Amino acid sequence: MASSIALSEQIALPSRIAARLIVAGRWFFGLALLGLGAEHFVFREFVTGRAPAWPAGLPGGPVWVYGWGIAVMLVGVAVLAGRAARGAALGLGVLVFVWAFLRDIPVVAADSLIGGSWTSAGKALVFFGGSLAVAATFPPLQRATPGGWRRFANADALFLRLARYCLGSFLILAGMQHFKFLAFVVTLIPARFPGNPVLWTQFAGVLLLVFGIGLLFARTAELAALLTGLMIFSWFWIVHLPRVRTSVSDGIAVFEALAFSGIAFVIAGALVQRNRRAAGLPW
Repeated sequence: MASSIALSEQIALPSRIAARLIVAGRWFFGLALLGLGAEHFVFREFVTGRAPAWPAGLPGGPVWVYGWGIAVMLVGVAVLAGRAARGAALGLGVLVFVWAFLRDIPVVAADSLIGGSWTSAGKALVFFGGSLAVAATFPPLQRATPGGWRRFANADALFLRLARYCLGSFLILAGMQHFKFLAFVVTLIPARFPGNPVLWTQFAGVLLLVFGIGLLFARTAELAALLTGLMIFSWFWIVHLPRVRTSVSDGIAVFEALAFSGIAFVIAGALVQRNRRAAGLPW
């Protein structure tokens, strides 16, 4: 009995932290969507999920780009306000999967192994899984919703598992690319940063690999997601924010970093709560 009480007291703090992680993650994700949605109008191209360009010769490109920008911003508002957020996040995930990830597959197949186009596909995958994870943290859809859609929309365990696998796979890819494209990644390290930039790049690559692998396994997923969120959020400030005006890609990457750190925090918090429920503990 005493040991059970001690265990409950031990994990009371993680429970409180879990709720805060979910709230912070939603805010990061929602704000990032507002920024990415606005960038559809600034850059006049598909930003969220790095979808391939509109097919040449096919009319209606600008309308679709701007329409997607508005949709992304509306999802951001829904997530921040907590109104219709589950359905909005799910819709975004499906849209990114179909319009970005699936269309990236032929491009990836034509590229070299873990080439640059793999990054775009990986980011689309993270937005897909991350949108599902964010959706899973909002109240389930009620019986007024058609049964088939309701069963899919409330599949929280599946959503969290997919989010872990999507984010983990992308981190492993990014970790390997840190070594393949070492000369380029080194240029992202701020000149004012202390130490050898090559060593920092290699260290970051190792962390990406370790945390990515950790996300794939249930025992280590909570800690890996938390550390991933902290790591990417630190890069948001150290690497991406100072480079926001360097190029179009850098302008997009700053909001991607905010979104990905938010997704990692949501996954960490949701896993803690889910594991506590499974153990019959208050959450």
